[in-house]
Amino acid sequence: MTVDVRQLTCDDLPIMLKLTRMFGDVFGDPESYTSNVPSEDYLRRLLGGDTFIALAALLNEEVVGGIAAYELKKFEQERSEIYIYDLAVVSAFRRRGIATAMIEKLEKVAADRGAYVIFVQADKGIEDEPAIALYSKLGQREDVLHFDIPVERG
Repeated sequence: MTVDVRQLTCDDLPIMLKLTRMFGDVFGDPESYTSNVPSEDYLRRLLGGDTFIALAALLNEEVVGGIAAYELKKFEQERSEIYIYDLAVVSAFRRRGIATAMIEKLEKVAADRGAYVIFVQADKGIEDEPAIALYSKLGQREDVLHFDIPVERG
């Protein structure tokens, strides 16, 4: 099994749409990921910009995994951080090194962009134990609190 991990560009809209559907399926939330799909123009700008990174793990052009990440440019130094927003692998393809290969590809992208760190969050709980094990193998664990602040208070 040879999986190709590819960074998506503005020319990869069909793969980006497959990636989005895969995230919805894997996370059990197709409504959030497919009910209000952005326009092709929006996706081209997103994929062609310098703040969003999409990686797709492809097996015979089928999306079997992916990463959606954001580059956060720092103000105190000329460097950036990469935040993994979503990382998923289709259940039938897990435990085959795909997530590790995607993170290794993201490390190369991050280095090319001058980033000094990649960070990701995982929820405490039984459903995220495999993710926590993967991230613990690849990096240093930090226990932090996460807060969601609503945009509109009412």
